[in-house]
Amino acid sequence: MMKGFIFDLDGVLADTAKYHYIAWKQLAAEIDITIDEAFNEQLKGISRQESLERILAYGDKSSEFSASERFEMAERKNQHYVELLEELTPEDALPGVRDFLKAARKHNIPCGVASASKNAPFILDKLAISDYFVGIADPATLTKGKPDPEIFIKAAQLLAIDPKEAIGFEDAQAGIDGIKACGMYAIGIGEVEQLKGADRSVADLSELSIEELIRL
Repeated sequence: MMKGFIFDLDGVLADTAKYHYIAWKQLAAEIDITIDEAFNEQLKGISRQESLERILAYGDKSSEFSASERFEMAERKNQHYVELLEELTPEDALPGVRDFLKAARKHNIPCGVASASKNAPFILDKLAISDYFVGIADPATLTKGKPDPEIFIKAAQLLAIDPKEAIGFEDAQAGIDGIKACGMYAIGIGEVEQLKGADRSVADLSELSIEELIRL
C-alpha cells in the first residue's frame, strides 16, 4: 500500500521549463554562448549552479569566470526567471494536476514536492495549489542534487513515510534516477522514450487513477 506522493515541479505540475529556457538563453547570449531547446533538455531536473556550469562548459568558457561572477550570473538568470513567472495563473497547472491532487486529498494521501527549484513555494502559490502539499523539500538544505536521491528522501521524511512507501513523479532522467536510488516507485511524465528506468510512464497526471496507485 502506497502512503504518499512526491512530485517534481517543472514539467510535472506546471510547464515552467519554457521560462527557464528563455532566461538561460538570454544569460548565455550575454556571454556569447548560443543554446537551443535541444541543449536545454540537459538542464532539466538539475540545480541552478549546475545548469550554469553545463552552459559554460558547452560554450568552452568554464575557466573565464570567478566563483563570485558565476554566483552573480546565476542570480541574474533567476531574477529574469522570476519576472517571467509573474505571468503564471492557476490555469497553467498541467493537465490532470488539480483533479489528481483533489483525489489524493480525498483518499488522505499526503503529497510533497521534491524540486531543485528554489522558487517552488512561489510557483505553487501562483498555481493556487499550495494547500494540497504537506511540505516542500528545501533544495538549499541539500548536499547533493539529482540524480542523488537525497531530495526524495527528505521529501518522504516530510510526509513521515519510508521512501519505499511513496510514488515519485518526474519528467527528467536525473529525477527518475534519484527516485529509483531510494527504492521509490517512479512514474515518468511527458515524452516516455526519454525516460529510462521509470516503473510507468504517462503523458500527464490525467492518465492516472489514485485508486490504482495506492494499491501498488
